[in-house]
Amino acid sequence: MIPPIASNFVAGETPEAALDHVEALNDRGVAGILNLLGEHYEERSPADADADAYVDLVEAIAERGVDACVSVKSSQIGLDVGDHVFEENLARIVEAANATAATDPDGRGTFVWIDMEDHETTDVTLDAFERHAIATDGNVGVCVQANLKRTRDDLERLADLPGKVRLVKGAYDEPAELSYKKKARVDESYRDCLAYMFEAFDDGVAVGSHDPAMIAHAKELYDEHGTPYEVQMLTGVRESAQFELAADPDTEAEVYQYIPYGSKWFSYFYRRIRERKSNALFALRAIVGN
Repeated sequence: MIPPIASNFVAGETPEAALDHVEALNDRGVAGILNLLGEHYEERSPADADADAYVDLVEAIAERGVDACVSVKSSQIGLDVGDHVFEENLARIVEAANATAATDPDGRGTFVWIDMEDHETTDVTLDAFERHAIATDGNVGVCVQANLKRTRDDLERLADLPGKVRLVKGAYDEPAELSYKKKARVDESYRDCLAYMFEAFDDGVAVGSHDPAMIAHAKELYDEHGTPYEVQMLTGVRESAQFELAADPDTEAEVYQYIPYGSKWFSYFYRRIRERKSNALFALRAIVGN
């Protein structure tokens, strides 16, 4: 069982618990991005098992009628085993997400996000996104990271493709020759990338950030260019801001919460606490409050 403090960051251990969480969010105007926890499998069987779970999940989303999509990690569905394993499992998930069983009453399949991991996964992930974006007429999305020096060039490639792109600052400790290390430089890159996306993209921009300055910048760019956009934040991080943004009549952005769930919750929770001082203080206050 997930302890109370960890449950602030993880929606539960089962897909049913995660879907219940989505329903509660939908009631407050926030949509969900469901992520089954798991990554860096070195054998095929667990990668195949998690791909099976995603196939079931996209059908359950349609059956429950919730406003949600899914997000998968390449190393979770087989990239560390071999590129072909990742590609086969991703194809299965995307095919299931666009099949009749995963289609809503308006005829739309379940949207599939492909998360980005460290720099060694970038090319294979972008190649996979391109194939499936074209094949599904944009019913997939991909994440890119502003701390990587290559990302601005990658965005020029992605601008001509259907589908959505999520921009995050980046949490991986990348080599200095490939990435920006100073926070101010990462912020500068994020602003530059975001400005290009609002100017050049047609199918929408996903702002993956809890930074109020970046969210405000996105609103300014929307007012200038009119490009559809959404704001994505994590479960348990600035949730009051998520609900306020969703309820703000002056905000045109859709609001999504990235919702991890599953039995592998401990390593995820531990990373959330280590990543940010504010998360550690939040956890401490919760423990003391109990």
